[in-house]
Amino acid sequence: MNVIKLKDRQELDKRVPAMPWYVEQFINYKLPDLSPSSLLEYVRDYETFFSWLMAEGLTEAAAWRDIPIEVLEKLRMENINTYRMYLSSKKDGANTRTTISRKLSSLRSLFHYLSQIAEDEDYYPLLKRNVMAKVEIKRTHKPKDTAAKLEGKLLQEKEILEFIGYIQSGYPQDVCNNKQALYSYELNKVRDVCIVSLVLNTGLRVSEVVNLSIDDLDLKKKLVYVFRKGKNDETFKTPVYFRQEAVESLTAYLEIRSLRYAPDKKEKALFLAVANGSKEGKRMTKRAIQEMVIKYAKYFGKPYLSVHKLRHSFATDYYLRNDIYKTQEQLGHASPETTQIYAHLTDKTMAEAIDRREP
Repeated sequence: MNVIKLKDRQELDKRVPAMPWYVEQFINYKLPDLSPSSLLEYVRDYETFFSWLMAEGLTEAAAWRDIPIEVLEKLRMENINTYRMYLSSKKDGANTRTTISRKLSSLRSLFHYLSQIAEDEDYYPLLKRNVMAKVEIKRTHKPKDTAAKLEGKLLQEKEILEFIGYIQSGYPQDVCNNKQALYSYELNKVRDVCIVSLVLNTGLRVSEVVNLSIDDLDLKKKLVYVFRKGKNDETFKTPVYFRQEAVESLTAYLEIRSLRYAPDKKEKALFLAVANGSKEGKRMTKRAIQEMVIKYAKYFGKPYLSVHKLRHSFATDYYLRNDIYKTQEQLGHASPETTQIYAHLTDKTMAEAIDRREP
């Protein structure tokens, strides 16, 4: 099992016992089909919902696990509408429309299982009445809308090389008066350049980068083997090609990895970091990589950049040179519909290209 999924499975196992018995039954039912990461999101959504039920006085239970299934049967549409308003209120202001739709979808999946699949000892549905069947959940992100939000927030062609070059030599000039920043930079420069270059030359997700091990690299074939999102076969890794531009940075990093980070012999993680008070390098976390990219992006003059936007930047550039199906395969999208955002992102570029004359 990959590193992130393993941690999420451990966290899932900690949280599920606090849930009502029927939620635990639902999670066990879904375990063969959904990843621990997805199920952990389900459980977090249920924690929010059950906490709201208790705060609204819709149950007399003092703990989540004690909320009887009959409480769910008695819910009305007005209760669900109130919950939807609660999610979009200032009390829970971190919720975007996409997050709200996901939280409601999580509930609908639970209610559907309880009313249509699970049975009691007399073969009757566990949930006699399903209010969530009446709830319409609108699709919140169409490819064209996603493309519109990303427009102007990605690296374009030459900027891809410029950003990598900035990390290599421009950043220290901007923090020359900050000794701590300079020390950290000199320690991790080769690694940081390698990570950014790899993402901008493969389109990998941050979770895929975190999970990489040394054995996943094949520099001769220009391949990395990754656990793809949504793949539940924990023994299978997907080969992903990287561009020639990434070879040099990967080679440079591999040369200093052991000396610079002094990992334990059993540590196979590709990208390492040394925590404060420690002498041995351990696998970098998802958060550490995200914060690293944001740090450089801020000084580069593009504070809106993130690891995911670097992935989008690669994908847009790649799509201009290939078709939608090759782009889909390279990025690991389950459906070409997701990949269509790059068709919309490149509309402007293609419109300009038709009038461009070669010298």
